[in-house]
Amino acid sequence: MRASGSAFEQRACTELERAGLTLLVRNYTTRYGELDLVMRDRDTIVFVEVRHRLRASHETAAASITATKQARLVQTAQLWLGAHPQHAQRSCRFDVVTYDGPGDNARMEWLRNAFEAG
Repeated sequence: MRASGSAFEQRACTELERAGLTLLVRNYTTRYGELDLVMRDRDTIVFVEVRHRLRASHETAAASITATKQARLVQTAQLWLGAHPQHAQRSCRFDVVTYDGPGDNARMEWLRNAFEAG
């Protein structure tokens, strides 16, 4: 399953770079969790969560980002900002890129500013 996740993270990274974002780091891991992609959109740091759901009959990929998951992403982002003080004063946002469906046919949706940090 991890290989599939990596493939969708790469796919999301490629699409976001095509849209003008710059990759800073991939798979930043802490005790709170992992940031799939940390990117820069002009002067804004963008923390990107990538989700894939094979079957839409279950909850959508976007619906799987629970309040608990959001809190973990915020904590992890705070640690990343603490470790990278050159970015600490920039504005930040949390985006979610979802893929619903099988493999190459999965439909992508980019939810900019998907949730607020606290």
